[in-house]
Amino acid sequence: MFSSESTYTPQDDQYPDQGKTIPFEDKGKSPKSWVPQKRKSLLATGRPPHKRRLCLRLQGGDAKRCYVTSSARAEAVVTSTLHEREPDGRKAMGAWPRLLLLLLPRISPRGCVRRSAWPMSGPASPWRPRSSGADSDALRDRRTQIMARGLPKQKPIEGVKQVIVVASGKGGVGKSTTAVNLALALGANDSSKAIGLLDVDVFGPSIPKMMNLRGSPELSESNLMRPLLNYGISCMSMGFLVEETAPVVWRGLMVMSAIEKLIRQVDWGQLDYLVIDMPPGTGDVQLSVSQNIPISGAVIVSTPQDIALMDAHKGAEMFRKVNVPVLGLIQNMSVFQCPKCKHETHIFGADGAKKLAKTLGLDVLGDIPLHLNIREAADSGQPIVLSQPQSNEAKAYLRIAAEVVKRLSPPPA
Repeated sequence: MFSSESTYTPQDDQYPDQGKTIPFEDKGKSPKSWVPQKRKSLLATGRPPHKRRLCLRLQGGDAKRCYVTSSARAEAVVTSTLHEREPDGRKAMGAWPRLLLLLLPRISPRGCVRRSAWPMSGPASPWRPRSSGADSDALRDRRTQIMARGLPKQKPIEGVKQVIVVASGKGGVGKSTTAVNLALALGANDSSKAIGLLDVDVFGPSIPKMMNLRGSPELSESNLMRPLLNYGISCMSMGFLVEETAPVVWRGLMVMSAIEKLIRQVDWGQLDYLVIDMPPGTGDVQLSVSQNIPISGAVIVSTPQDIALMDAHKGAEMFRKVNVPVLGLIQNMSVFQCPKCKHETHIFGADGAKKLAKTLGLDVLGDIPLHLNIREAADSGQPIVLSQPQSNEAKAYLRIAAEVVKRLSPPPA
């Protein structure tokens, strides 16, 4: 006679669904209780089910291996071992290793708990593996070698003597306007210098409009793109390769490929200074440019506002980490002067960049006021250094260009 319920009681937690009532629908057939094939064999033999044995390896200080039949047993073994190694370790252990031990055996039949993976509470944490000073130095040297092996080797841009990058941590602070006027100011201060302007902001190129340039670059005999020329400045931008209103919807690898082409596949000729207009932030483009070409110096542009200064601080630290000298900060939109009463108002705050420069140990290269003429000149494609060279705003850019050149190291012979 068949029973409508399974009465099998498991003796192991390997099958958590065992021992549960499994209903069935009687549709005129003989009632049968559904029992998996493995359960039938266990019932037929009358032997207890085989308990899974988990190999638990403790690594670090001294190695130890033991076989456990449950996660609770694993926890007990590890806890006791830790207690033997570090008398005060059990108290600091907390609930984290318990969760680790409950998860690892179920992921793999051979759960491995590494001592180096346990949380460290401080410099004197009992969970930190002990090693001699010589071992630590050797490990540090080895890590440095591995990291250096993965970094690209810097290769100068053919024909370019010095590279100046204009960057900002946040967008909307006037970085591109500053880069354009800085390039024109470098040429205005010394007409014997050849200047180039490279726009690596793939997603939002601004150089074509500000420099009043349109069209696609021609190819040279060596299959290199020739930069477009205006106002005596050689310019290259992603805006020359796509439609003005076409969005660039690319992933990181395609962006990196485009940056590589803009840097390496352009016939710059002979340039004394190449000004690079960087995109905002501290992402892939900044890292790729900084690690692929030798940069003479970086200029950080920011408004005096605290929000912008926070990101400018990050941008300066990023360049320092990749060994790019930071020449100084430019405080843009520093003050607004009423055109009628001449009253000055610090819309974004006063002297914010000066405070940040003091914190970073840098200099403020100059202040650019918030003025209508700067915006109108940039939108019309005639930057203010070119269209109004005698204005106070243009003179501010000329002074900044002189400060930049003063801080540059001599180009390699």
